[in-house]
Amino acid sequence: MGNSYTSRMTASAPDYTELAARVRMLARDAGFRRVGISGVELGEDETFLRDWLEQGLHGTMQWMAAHGGKRARPAELVPGTLRVISVGLDYGNRDDETAWQTLHDGERAYVARYALGRDYHKLMRNRLQKLAAEIAAEIGPFGFRVFVDSAPVLERALARNAGLGWIGKNTCLIDKDGGSWFFLGEIYVDLPLPVDAQASAHCGTCTRCIDVCPTRAIIAPNRLDARRCISYLTIEHEGAIPLELREPMGNRIYGCDDCQLVCPWNKFAQRHDEPDFRARNNLDTATLAELFAWSETEFLARTEGSAIRRSGHQRWLRNIAIALGNAPTNPDVLAALASRRDDDSELVREHVAWALARHRTQ
Repeated sequence: MGNSYTSRMTASAPDYTELAARVRMLARDAGFRRVGISGVELGEDETFLRDWLEQGLHGTMQWMAAHGGKRARPAELVPGTLRVISVGLDYGNRDDETAWQTLHDGERAYVARYALGRDYHKLMRNRLQKLAAEIAAEIGPFGFRVFVDSAPVLERALARNAGLGWIGKNTCLIDKDGGSWFFLGEIYVDLPLPVDAQASAHCGTCTRCIDVCPTRAIIAPNRLDARRCISYLTIEHEGAIPLELREPMGNRIYGCDDCQLVCPWNKFAQRHDEPDFRARNNLDTATLAELFAWSETEFLARTEGSAIRRSGHQRWLRNIAIALGNAPTNPDVLAALASRRDDDSELVREHVAWALARHRTQ
């Protein structure tokens, strides 16, 4: 067992059709509402990825290009891979109205719904490892490797091919029976399991996600310019935020959900009941001033086990400074900005100065 492929020790080959049905049952028992099986052929997706990278639409995310064809060639990433088991774990709260209320309240902070609770990576990885162990208990040792956004994997393309949903115009995976509020994970296996039918697309003529994007990051259907995407800017981008994109960011301090909030298919999204995904530190109700007051020590303590830790304290403050610059002019907002006018970080100081200048001209 583990991350390397081994020879199976079963006396005879298992019934793979029966095994596939068993895998689906075990996956659902593990809490994955969606599960499917695909092959490893991703030729068209590799061509699309290569073109996207050549146009520089990935911004500074060099890791997107670092592994070459392995991202679209599962059998090169993990030799021996024949099939990919894709799963989906719901995290939506059916709180769209509350989310919009937060976005329209300039003094409050908006954090992407997926990041309000604990980081999903460890939870999903543990469940997938357990699922693989349960499969091995039934058929003997087999080759597998678990992925949860942890390696060069085209997870949405694989999930689409496994029937979990289609890649929408906003580039999110959408399930017509459950919307897009779910995480993806995979098990690469060396088992010749029967594959599921690829999901068909159902966006039709709808362009709500393109029209609503605050920074116009969706430049064409299924085409995202990461350099303009608020999720990229607030999480991945390390330097100063381009001036022309600061005002459109509004009060979004970590990620962005607008393109999902307007998607008609999300009216079918299921409410999750996973305790780990419940909001922590009142991130669903906190004001910008409250979060801007966090010291680095407090930031590290409060974001332990959270996806937000990825941004780091300096970028966290940079993002909130922009949101405070977009907030209504009042004593609490001005006091919060003034408290970090002389911050140790040049990056933070520059964004605070921009924010204060905006309030002086309003």
